[in-house]
Amino acid sequence: MNQRIIARQFHVNGIVQGVGFRPFVYQLAQRHGLAGQVANTSAGVTIAVEGPAEAVAAFERDLPVQAPPLAVITAIQAQAIAPEGLQRFDIATSQAQALRATLVSPDVGVCADCLAELFDPADRRHRYPFINCTNCGPRYTIIEDVPYDRPKTSMRRFVMCRRCQAEYDDPANRRFHAQPNACPVCGPQVAFWDPQGFPVDTPDPIGHAADLLKNGAVLAIKGLGGFHLAVDATNPEAVARLRSRKLREEKPLALMAADLEQVKAFACFAEAEQALLLSVQRPIVLLAKRYPNPIAGAVAPANPYFGVMLPYTPLHCLLLDPGFTALVMTSANRSDEPICIANAEALERLAGIADGFLVHDRDIYLRSDDSIVRHLEGGQRFVRRSRGYVPVPVFLSKALPSVLACGAELKNTVCLTRGNQAFVSQHIGDLENLAALDFFQMTVAHLQRILDIQPQLVACDLHPDYLGTVWARQQGRLPVIGVQHHHAHMAACMGEHHLPGPVIGLCLDGTGLGSDGAIWGGEVLVGDFAGFERAGHLAYTPLPGGAAAIKQPWRMGLSHLMATFGQGWADLDLPLRQQVGAEPLAFVARMVQKQVNCPPTSSLGRLFDAVAAVCGLRQTVSFEGQAAMELEMVADRGEMRPYGFQIDAGTGVYRILPQTIVASVVHDLVAGTPVAKVSARFHATVIAAFGDVAARVGRDRGLNTVVLSGGSLQNAILLTGLTRFLRARGLAVYSHTQVPCNDGGLSLGQVLVAAAAKA
Repeated sequence: MNQRIIARQFHVNGIVQGVGFRPFVYQLAQRHGLAGQVANTSAGVTIAVEGPAEAVAAFERDLPVQAPPLAVITAIQAQAIAPEGLQRFDIATSQAQALRATLVSPDVGVCADCLAELFDPADRRHRYPFINCTNCGPRYTIIEDVPYDRPKTSMRRFVMCRRCQAEYDDPANRRFHAQPNACPVCGPQVAFWDPQGFPVDTPDPIGHAADLLKNGAVLAIKGLGGFHLAVDATNPEAVARLRSRKLREEKPLALMAADLEQVKAFACFAEAEQALLLSVQRPIVLLAKRYPNPIAGAVAPANPYFGVMLPYTPLHCLLLDPGFTALVMTSANRSDEPICIANAEALERLAGIADGFLVHDRDIYLRSDDSIVRHLEGGQRFVRRSRGYVPVPVFLSKALPSVLACGAELKNTVCLTRGNQAFVSQHIGDLENLAALDFFQMTVAHLQRILDIQPQLVACDLHPDYLGTVWARQQGRLPVIGVQHHHAHMAACMGEHHLPGPVIGLCLDGTGLGSDGAIWGGEVLVGDFAGFERAGHLAYTPLPGGAAAIKQPWRMGLSHLMATFGQGWADLDLPLRQQVGAEPLAFVARMVQKQVNCPPTSSLGRLFDAVAAVCGLRQTVSFEGQAAMELEMVADRGEMRPYGFQIDAGTGVYRILPQTIVASVVHDLVAGTPVAKVSARFHATVIAAFGDVAARVGRDRGLNTVVLSGGSLQNAILLTGLTRFLRARGLAVYSHTQVPCNDGGLSLGQVLVAAAAKA
């Protein structure tokens, strides 16, 4: 009986290049007995199939549900076409088209199949540190343009040998069109350099590096998105040496362990954390420390957590194979500079830091730091979104005009929109020097090129001195829209969750220029993408010395003490007085009294700094947010009973008065209450005060949706406490799961606000 022959064409969009999608389509067509072809295009993948109608229908049904694990299908358009009497199914040559709507895959960790080959003595790639296949390996950091084919990557100078080429050409092979495919005969090679950059004559550069690490050396190791600085994490002297040389005094250092069994020796993890550790993205995961543990105390001082990742390149797996409990693997840079990616650059910039360099000759085209995540309040929370996740877009509820957002000064990212897709870049870092600005500009150019986005306007922060804002104002080609910092935070969370607004936005952080010229940071907003109203905030307190107060929390401690007790602050027996000294305190007290360089601030982050200083925990910081973090870490979770608090609504805007809270903190301290209890009660008060204002605003405006955003929400006590407080009062609460709540997610909000302003 003759079956009716039909033909259909499919246009598939999403992450469908470099992830084994064409061989999957080829094998699916073979399974259903269909003829036709599949091709990469700059718009994604195009498929044409013809055969019996039932077989074509089965192919169409299986196409989205059986796709490869790394594929992300965002759209499939299907249409009937005329059968051509084809007899076979082919994989066609890639096509370049005017429209580049394809999505580039992120870099992903080495897969189990490649690991099995890596440690198989009978395999031709045994212990080859660049083993990869269609299901794993570098993507975003080696691509220069699309379509994603080898000539458009940093692998173009490595000509495949006969055996690698045969794998690459075979649709049934898992290395079919794996662009970084290589072997020891034809691919990149690893080498070890001494501190002057001279190659060390050794048959096993990785083993040589491992031996040096065991003997306490500090090494620079080239990875997937840049160099790491590595030491043996169980060697206190080596860790101290790394900190001293890198000028990274106290910020926690990331750890890499070979497997979950090694992690169990020093950290605790539940099923959710285990899933994050084992995910193809291989992020750094924040895990509770196990006590006692063999890790050097200086790895994460004054912190109950370790940042832990599993190896994600074959080179890492080989380096850890000799049996380290863990290695410190921290970004290879001097403080506040971008991570090194080129061999010569690392040699120059890490001179005096590294005792040797484990390098290779596969170029990294675009730097990408390790991502940092934690599992909290039922979901994955980003501290830093970078390698493994970028450039997967955030999918929006509707198409937008093309906007470029420049992000914030700290934890900078940029964002570009195309249709309903918002592409938030990898972590760029703090835009406080020319090296970071160069990285910012390179990232903007690279994303525009590989995504073929020509923005129609530029969004930036209102602060005129941020380098991203300066760049936006000086680029001269496109109209610029300034976006208030906390409005952008609110919009970012709304965009993630497809909330049209209006919503109540609890935007809590350290610093953001307000529309009144003051420094905001403890905000209760009401609005949507098009605009906002300030419905409540922490009442203003002087910020003595401006930015100096961020690095010296005692300044805010003194400012709050003076606002609460007047001249009586000098009679209080508090740790701050002994730790800071009379002369600096007197100098800053005069500044506050005369209002010299004391801009008003409503910042919750600065209130946390003040309480940490008053409690004697931290008078100066070596990294942003350190004092607030340590205040959170000491809190006794069993003492979460709030102090009393005052809310002034006399001006029509709810103002939380910090003086009442500070007075209670001081009363407890003077009475000898342990700092752990004071911290817990302070946290509980902040939750109750801001939760109360949000609930009042909801009743006033008839709103029941709250979004939580801003760097202070990295505080687990605050995020969990506010979420539960507000939900208990019948409010729907949304927080970030796709981008960081800190300024790393700000660029997403900026594009949404700017697009609404243009509409």
